[in-house]
Amino acid sequence: MDNNGSIPRPKRFESVLQVDVPKGRDGKHKQIILRLLSDIEQLNEGSALKVPISELPDTKENIRSALSRAARQKKMDLATSSDEEFLYVWKAGKAGTEHESAVMVETERPGVGSLP
Repeated sequence: MDNNGSIPRPKRFESVLQVDVPKGRDGKHKQIILRLLSDIEQLNEGSALKVPISELPDTKENIRSALSRAARQKKMDLATSSDEEFLYVWKAGKAGTEHESAVMVETERPGVGSLP
């Protein structure tokens, strides 16, 4: 019996010390996203990163999502495009482009992975 006079039920889940609880979001994409952001910050105006899709640790859609979240946290405006082999990423809004919002712009090249 516990202090309240009831029979303690067994725990369903394991307990851990609070100091051992992960803080923040260190997801599986952290390393690739940090490398991409570092390279993007070094891009000359009018240039884009050309990233082989085959070298990404996850799908291009998941990498785009993670990159979008990280860019939003850093207040970076990014745009992306892709074809069958590459993911292209560049700073949006720098050269007077039409995409100047804080939302990552995602495009597909016509005829490659896009709907009609």
